[in-house]
Amino acid sequence: MIARRNVITLMVAIVVGACSPRDRRTPDDTLVVLIEAAMTSSDPRYAISNYDSKLSKLVHAGLTAVDTDSMLPRLELAAKVERAGDRMWDVELRPDARFSDGTAVTGEDVAFTYESMLAEDSDSLFHRGFTERFTKVEALGPQRVRFHLREPLATFESDIDFGIISRTGKGAGPYVVRELTTSHAVLDINPHYVGEKPKVPHVEIKFVRDASARLLMLVGGSADLIQNAVRLDLVEEVKDRPRVAITSAPSVILTYLMLNNADPLLKDVRVRQAIALSLDRPAIIAAKFGGRARLASGLMAETHWSYEPDVPHWTRDLPRARKLLDEAGLVDPDGPGPRPRARFVYKTSSDAFRVTIARVIAAQLAEVGLEVEVRSFEFATFFADVKKGTYQIASMQTGEVSDPDFYFTYYHSSRIPDATNPDGGNRWRYKNARVDELTLAGRHELDRARRKALYAEVQRLVATEVPTVPLWHEDNVVLTHVDVQGYAITPNARLIGLRKAWKR
Repeated sequence: MIARRNVITLMVAIVVGACSPRDRRTPDDTLVVLIEAAMTSSDPRYAISNYDSKLSKLVHAGLTAVDTDSMLPRLELAAKVERAGDRMWDVELRPDARFSDGTAVTGEDVAFTYESMLAEDSDSLFHRGFTERFTKVEALGPQRVRFHLREPLATFESDIDFGIISRTGKGAGPYVVRELTTSHAVLDINPHYVGEKPKVPHVEIKFVRDASARLLMLVGGSADLIQNAVRLDLVEEVKDRPRVAITSAPSVILTYLMLNNADPLLKDVRVRQAIALSLDRPAIIAAKFGGRARLASGLMAETHWSYEPDVPHWTRDLPRARKLLDEAGLVDPDGPGPRPRARFVYKTSSDAFRVTIARVIAAQLAEVGLEVEVRSFEFATFFADVKKGTYQIASMQTGEVSDPDFYFTYYHSSRIPDATNPDGGNRWRYKNARVDELTLAGRHELDRARRKALYAEVQRLVATEVPTVPLWHEDNVVLTHVDVQGYAITPNARLIGLRKAWKR
């Protein structure tokens, strides 16, 4: 790892030395963005990856958009969203909303988008989630649409942050796809976009899998922007380069340690608490992230409207961790000798940086007598094991946590994966009847203040029982060529900030 990092540092120095600070090989009318994985579709109904979702947000505007600092939804294609009853919501569309072909966005288009996913024969990945929420979506007129809900739903205004697509496949977002291949996506301005028009006419998103290649392309001037696609320990290597500007902002994406609560050892809450107490998270943030991460106490970041600060914070305390392990029956068999109290297997993806983090965590757990073997796997294999529950300890990142309802998704016992629900989000197999009760109530409580109080209790319970160990919210870090100005970072790392970017 050290040798590879030194090689990358040397290559960066060579590239920088060979170029004038003002050299730039990207066209003036195009923003060139680098990402690490291919985009496969801009159709929001068939977004199968995080990057597909980012692309769909650029092309297909939703009725609302959850990309504010507080993660409260803002109106986008909708002019007004209002309740029409306990199980009905009406949405009035902006009269000036247009698809990229100039046709008006109508209630029929909204109904078509949602009904195509509610249909029994729908193969959309969103079919199950939307059928759990909606029974029917109907147009009440050219600019009005009604959503019929299965039950009162507090998350409705966030749930309709979903791209609207016309029957002919057009979107109403700021960009339109000109070309999508296995190597790149090329976007042009949608001239009929109802919001703030992009300042640069074109965007090219290149798919470059190798991390060092992405960094060298940016430093060498053949790319304009990279967001969250450079290892944070390597960001330090380019922070003083004259060609590169670095900006960062808080993120709502959580990095966390998964603990299999069905495991014979980890089902004891004292063992899970001891693991949390053994970790020196500030030291990891300082050493591996250059300080560009915020300590986490749960799913919600500090900037989120539902964040509850009054929860247990597991600051490193090795004597207390050892005492809890003793109480749990994991007594040190030979005192300061080499024999461990217990052995665990820690599974992680094969990403080199994540493997390094896992090894640091394993070394910290060894200080309280827990022997941890780190095993890395190609992501598909790793994720399949996590869903099946064939792991003890693992680490991952969440998607964009936009609403406290994610506590239902991640911790309600009905969301434990099984044969009928293989994609359930409660992959740590946590069960708590009170958390089930509160997260279900939170889904239906429409008063935001009362809803916040419900989730405050949820956050305290989950933080106490440590079914997972929240580690940190890694900052959204953007590297740009110095000529790129104005890029707006959103807490959920969407690419919608490209609209505001321009080149000097």
